[in-house]
This record gives sequence, structure tokens and C-alpha cells, in this order.
Amino acid sequence: MKKYFYFLSFLLLITSCTEDIKFNNPAFQTLKDNVFWRGRSYEAKTETNGVFIIEGSLGYEKISFQLPEPSEKIYVLGINNTSKAIYQNTLSGHEEEFVTGEGKGSGEVVITEYNTVDKTISGTFKFTAVNNNSNAEKQTMRFSEGVFYKIPVKLSANFVPVNN
Repeated sequence: MKKYFYFLSFLLLITSCTEDIKFNNPAFQTLKDNVFWRGRSYEAKTETNGVFIIEGSLGYEKISFQLPEPSEKIYVLGINNTSKAIYQNTLSGHEEEFVTGEGKGSGEVVITEYNTVDKTISGTFKFTAVNNNSNAEKQTMRFSEGVFYKIPVKLSANFVPVNN
């Protein structure tokens, strides 16, 4: 009888020692005005007008980057309208849009990996965007320590990159 008790105890011990590991693969997250923000949905895609888009969304909020191409390099924001960042909140009564562009805001998007085989893109970002509504109480929003990791890329067949 002792053998069965020890065997059952050992079996219980072995089966109860498991770890549930959750991977954030893919991921899109940042600090939005020093508050952690993680997108629940994300995508990267090309548009026929020659713009490459990377987006992360959480409910009514969306962060998107418009870049000329999906190349592994640093895209500086706030210099021109070819590379820009946009934050939108579309919740009724709380609508707002913060952007970077020519003479607006600052920051950078760094593409660290563009995997053409698996069709994923990864990188980092940080930026300060300006409110499109000049009469709004809050005029700037800051995003820091941003990361997007292995975001799936949907390429259109007729994508032609914009020249810098």
C-alpha cells in the first residue's frame, strides 16, 4: 500500500510542476505619456500610393506609422510628410489626433528587421506628436520606448515605394 501512495504522490508532484509561458509574439507596445500601452491588434501593409503602414490598435486608439518603404534603417520624424507618425482616438466625445510631419513633432522609427520570407517586420520607435486641433487643451503627446515585434506584413502586388 505504501508503494502506491508514494507512486501517486510522485505522479502528482510531476504533473503539477508545469509552467504556462505566454509569448508576446507578435507585439506592439509603448509608453504613452509614461503610461504603458499595448496594442491588441496590429498589422503592416503597403498601399498603392507608395506608402508603407505599420499600425497598432487598442480599442478606439490607434498608432500608425507611414513610411516610404519597409527597409532596415532609421526614419526621422518631423522633417517631412514622407515619414510620419499618427495617434488617433476615435471614441465619441473624446476624438483627437496627434501627428508628426513637416515642421510638426519629432522622433524616429527604426526598422531593425524586415523578414521577407516570413513576411514580418520588427523595430523600435519614439516620437512626440502635435495635436491637429490647435484649440485643444493638450497640445502634444509623447511616446517612448516603443517596440513592434514580428508584425505580419501584407504586401500589395502593385506597391511602388515613394522616393525620399
